[in-house]
Amino acid sequence: MKLIADSGSTKTDWRLIKSDNSFEQTTTIGLNPYYVLLEQIQAEIKNDKLLSDYLSDVNAIHFYGSGCSSDEKKKVITTALSGIFKKAEVEVQHDLLGAARALCGRKAGIAAILGTGSNSCEYNGKEIVTNIPSLGFVLGDEGSGAHLGKELLRAFAYGELPEELKKKFDFRYKTTVSEILEHTLQKPLANRYMAGFAKFLFHNINHPFVSEIVVRCFTEFFDRHICKYESHKNVPVHFVGSIAYYFGDRLRYVAEEKGVVLGNILEKPIAALTLYHS
Repeated sequence: MKLIADSGSTKTDWRLIKSDNSFEQTTTIGLNPYYVLLEQIQAEIKNDKLLSDYLSDVNAIHFYGSGCSSDEKKKVITTALSGIFKKAEVEVQHDLLGAARALCGRKAGIAAILGTGSNSCEYNGKEIVTNIPSLGFVLGDEGSGAHLGKELLRAFAYGELPEELKKKFDFRYKTTVSEILEHTLQKPLANRYMAGFAKFLFHNINHPFVSEIVVRCFTEFFDRHICKYESHKNVPVHFVGSIAYYFGDRLRYVAEEKGVVLGNILEKPIAALTLYHS
């Protein structure tokens, strides 16, 4: 049996591929080694009905996760998984390679993630050859849910929202600038908090003010990331993540403005990764 995992900042999608090529799937919390300890990872897996039933049956695990770029962080996940899946050979890779494999398969292309955070790479069909750093939500994550949410919250705090949008925002969230500052400056996981406001933008995407925010954020992502890859006009540029998927029309608009050929847009990579490893 093979176990495939795609772990983001918020949740982890798992697919168990059985010997007859049928599969089952489940979801747990995000297992980013920067935020969760080895013991927490093992406890989360043991508490999941599907995963706990097959601890002694899985013989190969392919885990792709945010925060798994360094050998040190990969080792945290590898040790946690090997400790409870006793028979499994474990491969731990960064979620960016998972995105590239899911989006490009074994062909060259540029792969990008637009979810809670953002990232991108140039991929030659086998491995990542160039990666412009993401920098995280404080310094980077352009085009991400956290970036979109930050721009909305900034407009609210500065009193820049058009009156009709401000009424909708107040009715839905009933928050204050003080509460926003507490969540973003004092409480943990501020990136998830800010990304949660992307839903408001999606539900009001046809308002010119909202559309302008989204287009501006995507344009910044293209300028700071996609357009810096030498091959960006010679190979397709693929996207994965909830932000790319649900704001796909605005993403296509920006890609066209930049002269970029847009390829696949997937909400999640897990299905394509299952095919890759089958």
